[in-house]
Amino acid sequence: MTAFADTAHAATARMRALFPPTPLQHNAFLSNRYGADIWLKREDLSPVRSYKLRGAFNAMRKMQASAPDMQLFVCASAGNHAQGVAYVCRHFGVRGVIFMPVTTPQQKIQKTKTFGGDNIEVRLVGDYFDDTLAAAQAFCAEAGGYFLSPFDDPDVIEGQASVAVEVLAECPRPDMVILPVGGGGLSSGVTQFMASEAPGTKMRYVEPTGGASLTAALASGKPVSLGKVDTFVDGAAVAKIGQRNFDILKTVDPAHVLCAPENRICTSIVEMLNVEGIVLEPAGALSIDVLPELADQLRSKTVVCVTSGGNFDFDRLPEVKERAQRYLGLKKYLILRLPQRPGALRDFLGLLGPNDDITRFEYLKKSARNFGSVLMGLEARDAADFPELFRRLAEAGFVFDDITDDETLVEFVI
Repeated sequence: MTAFADTAHAATARMRALFPPTPLQHNAFLSNRYGADIWLKREDLSPVRSYKLRGAFNAMRKMQASAPDMQLFVCASAGNHAQGVAYVCRHFGVRGVIFMPVTTPQQKIQKTKTFGGDNIEVRLVGDYFDDTLAAAQAFCAEAGGYFLSPFDDPDVIEGQASVAVEVLAECPRPDMVILPVGGGGLSSGVTQFMASEAPGTKMRYVEPTGGASLTAALASGKPVSLGKVDTFVDGAAVAKIGQRNFDILKTVDPAHVLCAPENRICTSIVEMLNVEGIVLEPAGALSIDVLPELADQLRSKTVVCVTSGGNFDFDRLPEVKERAQRYLGLKKYLILRLPQRPGALRDFLGLLGPNDDITRFEYLKKSARNFGSVLMGLEARDAADFPELFRRLAEAGFVFDDITDDETLVEFVI
């Protein structure tokens, strides 16, 4: 056993004073679908509904042991690390100042305040995590506090490795472990531990397409800042992977890092909620979402998917459903030129199939040539129904544009 494995085991043992191991649950639904033995490491069932509690506890525990006079802890977080820090601040009875992006879901802000109580203060700064991080670090330096990094910290990495300690305690020889990647705390900690204790286990990594910081770092040979980050997968939307994390992950085969489109992630969230009753936030669904791409590698294998978090604001559910339907081809948005004559709308409606449903019909403008423009949302039970509908519309002389996949237009009008 390596020194890192020793310290990860010690950190895990200390955590038992705070919370029990999260469940490693066999999932029959996914196992049957992929012909594999699939287990979910349910970090969404931790006391703060994510794995972030682990790194925060370990880092704060070690600082309290080495510098007991330190009473101010500062962090920057999109939500999950904030909740972990808040929970641990209350546990140790110290003060915490937690910086969160302005765009953080309200549910995560309220839960952070609930976990921390009077021990913490939440400050909302910046639209993106990197702006929030800069503000937190500046405050920490001025106030003389201890900065608790969400991922780029050796004690945080060591704490996140406790996920792997618990996995191997119940499943000593998994063939594959699938990890979500954000800033790299979980993925680097688990990877380092597994390399020592289960070197035969294959590792696969998944990050959101709009926040592929590990992919960019591997291509460049060093951490680089992404020019643009899609914040939909807020728990993993990090513009630049941590340096310490990349130092551990830099030998990863780029082919083993997969990118999950944000709209596809929504299909996984909806399916796990409807079929299994499991509530996952977008980042928490990453490891499950990538299973179809790995299907050929999974058959007859024992696979562990880390469901990293379940802090999902149900106010987001309509957007998640909308994105899922668009990805599956079950919902389309058209801009239709409708002749301004009696019976034109009736003619259009007569072309719809028995399972086609109008979900939006918005008159946009009139033109000098007696045509009106209509924004129309359509749902179908089968994606294959749309090509036939479009053929009927064209034959009937209706002019339309399918704007479903035009992200700029969809964001503006929908």
